[in-house]
Amino acid sequence: MPKLGRGASKKAKRARMKAEMHKFKHGSLHSGSKKGPVVKSRRQAIAISLSESGQSKKRRKKHR
Repeated sequence: MPKLGRGASKKAKRARMKAEMHKFKHGSLHSGSKKGPVVKSRRQAIAISLSESGQSKKRRKKHR
């Protein structure tokens, strides 16, 4: 599935996040591509799902 862009709705992003975590729980989430190794780390699964749903690119305020 292609990654969601910045213009995607919040509902679509949540659905993508849920789908990716579902893959992780069932042992079918791969790192990189389908031929890559199966993800076993929950942290890595969260990072992949955030990236796929386009939420990892949120801009944050800089603290001074």
